[in-house]
Amino acid sequence: MTNKILIQLYLPAIEEEYDIFIPINKRVGTIKQLLEKTISDRLDNGYIIKEDSNLYSKVTGNIYDVQSLIKDTDLKNGSQVVLL
Repeated sequence: MTNKILIQLYLPAIEEEYDIFIPINKRVGTIKQLLEKTISDRLDNGYIIKEDSNLYSKVTGNIYDVQSLIKDTDLKNGSQVVLL
């Protein structure tokens, strides 16, 4: 599975953590939207999707540019990401 990586996604708003496979050939913004939609659906719309949310590295605190492809970021298997 070289076209996907396993990340650890942390959502401080609901204090939950998920291990999720994401494709490396998609843009960060697309993945962010898919993650938000999935979490919202899973929680029966208990998670409010915000237009100004971002994906951050849990280790460095850096924001991932929504226009970047996942494969062009420092994300790799086991990366810890925060959705705020």
